[in-house]
Amino acid sequence: MTKSLKTKILDTLSTGVEVSAKQFAARHGSSASTARARISELRREGYTIYNNARTDTKGRTVYKYRFGNPTKALVAAGFMALNS
Repeated sequence: MTKSLKTKILDTLSTGVEVSAKQFAARHGSSASTARARISELRREGYTIYNNARTDTKGRTVYKYRFGNPTKALVAAGFMALNS
């Protein structure tokens, strides 16, 4: 049975690594835009996935995804949005 791209993304992030959309694409044979779309779907499903800017060794900004724990303020803001 072949794993879906969303499952592969979850498996990768659950190891604790930070990975860019391009890295997901290269690892799993998809495009970066497809990886970003699956990550957006996972976020809508309730997964806390952050996209943090990092500077590489050549001074370029690279955006990497990682799992995270939402702050109390973020959870409160979510509840406020749901109740309005």
